[in-house]
Amino acid sequence: MNNEELREAVREKYARAALKAPGGCDCGDPVTANLYDASETKSLPKEAVQASLGCGNPTALAELRQGETVLDLGSGGGIDVLLSARRVGPTGRAYGLDMTDEMLALARANQAKSGVTNADFLKGHIESIPLPDASVDVIISNCVINLSADKDKVLREAYRVLKPGGRFAVSDVIVRGPVPDDIRRNVELWIGCVAGALQETEYLAKLKAAGFEKITTQVTRTYDVDHPAAKGRFASAFIRASKPVR
Repeated sequence: MNNEELREAVREKYARAALKAPGGCDCGDPVTANLYDASETKSLPKEAVQASLGCGNPTALAELRQGETVLDLGSGGGIDVLLSARRVGPTGRAYGLDMTDEMLALARANQAKSGVTNADFLKGHIESIPLPDASVDVIISNCVINLSADKDKVLREAYRVLKPGGRFAVSDVIVRGPVPDDIRRNVELWIGCVAGALQETEYLAKLKAAGFEKITTQVTRTYDVDHPAAKGRFASAFIRASKPVR
């Protein structure tokens, strides 16, 4: 598959998940389960929680502050945008970026139900962010960057829209050790946040190449893929970095 075919396969999967969410999305798996504390989600629409397909809780670890502008790359049903909007308060702003019309419609419906007014959902690709240079304080993302076929471009775009001193704080799947080629070739695993994951060292190198500094990783969960040569090789991690102040 070329990049456009892969992007369309990802879009189709998440469109189906968005359409299932109002009736109870059955798309949860060991990667996405039990990521949010009930105290965080009790005031959100159940559709926002049901459509959560992430691998972590970036809003809990991004240390968001009142008045900041936050961008969620691949915002899906909007759970992290709505949580971020509440953390940054009425003087802040939270943006969600997604390429899937069905997810955007779901996110906007969830926003209306939640009463959150300081959030906007934008249509576009994470490889080409529709925001000006140096316009965002914090970038978050929840198990989405691994789905992109051009991760270098995603990270360069993230760097571009961040203000000097801005923070990159994402949850994503990483690989620790060699992975068999047949897993890498398996598109279903790629769409499921496994086969598109980077080696941990490669992820850090790409962030550095994009210009980031103060790069750290913190493994939050380890997964067993149903493949004898990949046991324990995949993990979700919280990945932090910052744009230099200069």
